[in-house]
Amino acid sequence: MKVEGKEYCDVSRVSVAPIAKSIAKDIIVKKHYTHAWTSCRYALGIYYRNDEMDVFGNQQQLIGCAIYGFPVGAKAPTSVCEGLTKDNILELTRLYVDDGYGSNIESNALSKTFKWIKENDKNIKVLLSYADNGQEHLGGIYQATNWIYQGLNTDIALMPNWGISLSNDPFKWIHSRSVFNNWGSGNLEHLKREIGKDGYKEFWRREEPPKHRYIQLIPQTKKEKKDLMKRLKHEIQSYPKSTRDYNTDVIRHDAYPPEESNEINFW
Repeated sequence: MKVEGKEYCDVSRVSVAPIAKSIAKDIIVKKHYTHAWTSCRYALGIYYRNDEMDVFGNQQQLIGCAIYGFPVGAKAPTSVCEGLTKDNILELTRLYVDDGYGSNIESNALSKTFKWIKENDKNIKVLLSYADNGQEHLGGIYQATNWIYQGLNTDIALMPNWGISLSNDPFKWIHSRSVFNNWGSGNLEHLKREIGKDGYKEFWRREEPPKHRYIQLIPQTKKEKKDLMKRLKHEIQSYPKSTRDYNTDVIRHDAYPPEESNEINFW
């Protein structure tokens, strides 16, 4: 339903197609609010067809991208539905579209990525994504495209995630996913050792605010969808309408000196 006063794009001009990961990375690092790249299985470019050709003779203008990757954590598939494997699920980790194309362009482009995945990777049955409560995001784009809401990730018994900062003036928070990628584990003793090896004497941790979790089912048949719905591990909840305030304490830790780090083994 269109809302009076809002501008809407001509969705027939919108399309999606695979693009090089290097191009997608450039868009995300420069334009997405995180300014950070992520794991990527599929990088789908979002295009808008203009009336006139550009200097290269193209009508299709690349205006954004959607990034899908395999979820971090071995339990992610079965936390959604019993019987799913890592080959059956993708996580939408980044979505960016340039401003100025109408309020409905993100939802339309996102819907077209569902169709692309369904047609090009028939193993995928479920899409997973999170809305960052810490950024006051409720997941409006997921609600507009009829995702299933499963509550905050703390409500479904996933372990809390901890961000790291290597400075306190100012704090420069490294997301928990990047912590794992950089140092191999989020274990505190492991981090003391590895960060010490990097030459730091101290670091700071804080628990990341919980995120709103959404899933989108993309089965090949109605029967398959019915079966997935029966096997969902968590009940469907009403969409959230307001953010919660989560102010978590910042904790300072001493890193182990490099000479000690090389001698300590916690495993």
